[in-house]
Amino acid sequence: MALKLQLLEAQVTHKRLGSKTNTFGYRVFYLVLPLSFIENGYLNHVVKVNRWGAASFYLKDHGKRDGSSLEVWAKEILGNEKPESETSTITLVCMPRIFGYGFNPVSFWLCRDSQDQLRAVISEVNNTFGETHTYLCSHKDRRPIEESDWLEANKVFHVSPFLERNGNYKFNFIDNDEYLSFTIDYYDADGSLRLATNLTGSLSELNKTTLRSTFLKRPFLTFKVIALIHYQALKLLVKGFKHISKPRQLGRKNSRTN
Repeated sequence: MALKLQLLEAQVTHKRLGSKTNTFGYRVFYLVLPLSFIENGYLNHVVKVNRWGAASFYLKDHGKRDGSSLEVWAKEILGNEKPESETSTITLVCMPRIFGYGFNPVSFWLCRDSQDQLRAVISEVNNTFGETHTYLCSHKDRRPIEESDWLEANKVFHVSPFLERNGNYKFNFIDNDEYLSFTIDYYDADGSLRLATNLTGSLSELNKTTLRSTFLKRPFLTFKVIALIHYQALKLLVKGFKHISKPRQLGRKNSRTN
């Protein structure tokens, strides 16, 4: 897989299961950004970086949230137990800011080896309370992640006010030249599937022309995402879902699959 800037035009689906159910889906687009293109300044030729724009990218929206190197942060999350040869490239998949406003429910950092095999995925999760947590998804022996693999992690971060902070997530990743697919399913403490989420879409070249045309199709992307989150919360209240008060965030802001 050649290293390049790309766009991901995708469909997001959410399915809540149990005695009460709720399903919805919507279209989005993501920037697919190799960190090396950010570090060497090449991204500036295509997307406004750290500057206001119709669609822009800010370093401080990710990683340490202070505008520092994203590559340094990602390698800190990956940890020292990996051989350097296991991670050759890291690619960030995220939504841009739109007219200065940004919100990414989840951003994905794809960590590939020199053979373009997926070795790890950093799932950077944000809630609407301004908090963030990262789940490092990889096999314990860091072997390549296959399309059929499901990686499991304890749920330690509060996201939805309608789901307890317990149980676990199961992650599935499909990474190829034509499309990306990210699945995160939540199972409660009893082992029952309560929430199935998926982001799947096709890849295309990211340049000024394709970014402009994609933006014009969804000119209020991030505003739409945050509006839909609150709209769906209202629907859940009307349907009688139990509202759960937000617990204090745990001290550690990163964890990994079991």
